[in-house]
Amino acid sequence: MLELLFLLLPVAAGYGWIMGRNSVRQAQRKQSSILSRHYYKGLNFLLSDQPDKAVDTLIKMINLNNDTVETHIAMGNFFRHRGEIDRAIKVHQNLVSREEIQGTQQETALKELGRDYMQAGFLERAENAYLQLLNSDKYYLVAQQQLFSIYQTTKEWNRAIELAERMVDCHGDSDDVSERLAHFYCEQADIEIKADRSGEALILLQKAVNADEHAVRPWLMLGHIALKQQRYDDAIGYFVQVAEHDLNWFSEAVPSLEVIAEKTGDWTRFEEALSSHWQDCATSYLAMVDIKIAQGRTQEASDYLLEQIRKRPTMKGFKTLMGLYIDQIEDEVSANSLRLLKALVEDQIKQRPKYRCVSCGFSGRKLYWLCPSCKKWNVVKPIKGLDGE
Repeated sequence: MLELLFLLLPVAAGYGWIMGRNSVRQAQRKQSSILSRHYYKGLNFLLSDQPDKAVDTLIKMINLNNDTVETHIAMGNFFRHRGEIDRAIKVHQNLVSREEIQGTQQETALKELGRDYMQAGFLERAENAYLQLLNSDKYYLVAQQQLFSIYQTTKEWNRAIELAERMVDCHGDSDDVSERLAHFYCEQADIEIKADRSGEALILLQKAVNADEHAVRPWLMLGHIALKQQRYDDAIGYFVQVAEHDLNWFSEAVPSLEVIAEKTGDWTRFEEALSSHWQDCATSYLAMVDIKIAQGRTQEASDYLLEQIRKRPTMKGFKTLMGLYIDQIEDEVSANSLRLLKALVEDQIKQRPKYRCVSCGFSGRKLYWLCPSCKKWNVVKPIKGLDGE
């Protein structure tokens, strides 16, 4: 009898294993059936233009199978693309709140939730979402860009500076972050200048120079501060630095250098400042014309200007040349005709833009360091050619 019991034990164990396996299979089939039923139900609600019920049905499925996370993220994105931001937020928010969803899946859901908030205009909520992603290996660059966008929109330059400095400390220096950081310092310095706190502004501008060795904006701002404070030697040094960093922007420094020459009467030094760069833009060679006129060499100024216009024709040069010829014409009828033509050219110059974005083509007469259209830094440049420099 005892031997028989020992013989039956393997049979009983095998039977138990088979029954257990069948039980698992039945549970899986049941779960799959419930999952399919929920999917079909949710899809039916969606196709029947009942997205609220579809969202509720799909959210319930999280409790059934965590493998549906990617599907839920895609569904939330679908709602966002349709402009149904509240439903997108509901889907992605539910994913983020689930404790069983961890790692990359939770970070992806958090990234999409941040995009929902951005599109809805909930910038503070979007900021909180992206701040959590700064420690993510996969999404920290996305979070960084979105946070910069938020701080630029709200003009929270101190927060932008803190973020940029944190990025440099954590991930090393990069051209993009360095360029942004320099502009953030300049924006904050501009606030200090308007509040008549030049000392704080100078400190910020020096930080901007250190942040980006290619930056032009801080040198221009330093020059304007020094000019306002009548520190003419320092101002000349700052404005000359503009040409050494980027010749495209020297046209912005020339008028201030000419103001210094007028105030000090030192035209020789002004000419020395122009000597290396006077042919690079219309503003520069027109300044050379002013120098010659100030020294009493009017005919030489006319001949020189005519030569430059032939090489680099610009509307500004043509207008100046007509002004010189008007003074030399004795016939009043001819002089009046030339004055009329000069006035027409002046009106044309006033209507034409001075700056254009090299990224998106936005143009205008006001200088924007951050393009209002494409939201990029340092892409708006002075226009070159017949209508510009």
